[in-house]
Formats: sequence, C-alpha cells, structure tokens
Amino acid sequence: MNALRNTVQLIGRLGQDPEIVSFPDGNKMAKFSMATDDSYKDKDGAKVERTYWHNVIVRGGLVEIVEKYVAKGKEIAIEGKLTNRSWDDKDGKKHYITEVYCNELLLLGGK
Repeated sequence: MNALRNTVQLIGRLGQDPEIVSFPDGNKMAKFSMATDDSYKDKDGAKVERTYWHNVIVRGGLVEIVEKYVAKGKEIAIEGKLTNRSWDDKDGKKHYITEVYCNELLLLGGK
C-alpha cells in the first residue's frame, strides 16, 4: 500500500513549451505547465467545464524525452508525486507553489 502514497496521474496538454534548465554538474531539469479538464452538470442541468493547471517538474533521463518530443499543446500522461515549496521574493513576501515531480511520462495523440 505504500506505493499508493502521494501518487498522482494526470492526462492533459502542455500550456507552454517546456523550459529546460541546465545545472553546472551537467544534469538538466524540465519545467512546464499542464492543463487538465473537468466537467459536470450544475443544479439546472447545464454543463460546466473547468480547466486546472498543474506545474510539472521532470528530472533525470526523462528530460531528454521532453526536450525532443514534448511541446506546447502536446497531449501527455504523467505519473509522479505532489510536492510543495515556498520562497520569499525580493520584497519579503512569501510565495507557495505545488508541483508534480514526474517519474513516468507517456506521449499521447498523433505525431
């Protein structure tokens, strides 16, 4: 049952081209936003559609796949874990972000 703890699976489309960050030690990281859609019927029976945006971080060997094949609008499936972090901006204001650290990635759709 431990394998199910903090696991998230998403299917969606990229909202932007991935940003590739290179580190001095030669490692790379990819960052991008991913949209998932949801719909339901409200109390009057009207269909309500919503889009949720997720911040995704990719490290390790999957970065090469992201660099070569993933671009804005591309549909992908990911699996990973949720992480939270915070930072202080130059004015001392604290900011919080939730990200998905991707450990599996599947390319969907056509060429």
